[in-house]
Amino acid sequence: MKHEIHHVDSFRRVAPFTLDIRFEDGRCQVIDFQPVLKGDLFGPLRDRELFDKVVVDQEARTLVWPNGADFDPATLYHWPDCGPKLAELAATWTLAPARGD
Repeated sequence: MKHEIHHVDSFRRVAPFTLDIRFEDGRCQVIDFQPVLKGDLFGPLRDRELFDKVVVDQEARTLVWPNGADFDPATLYHWPDCGPKLAELAATWTLAPARGD
């Protein structure tokens, strides 16, 4: 099976936790990330201040956040198919207890 390679060129915020993402071929995808902001990696992004620190990594050419969270650009490109599956999986994720608990 061939894994498609896509690159995020740019994005703009259109609503809280929602980005309009433009890809290398001009395709745009508007994504509401709220359903997948769960678990140890993506859960912290429910803090809007942290979520809004998203940037396009110029090397990986995908969206990245200061806490190390990122998404495969092919997943973003195919969000209408991948997003619901990821949200279903995210519903099973929990945050690990804080250290020292």
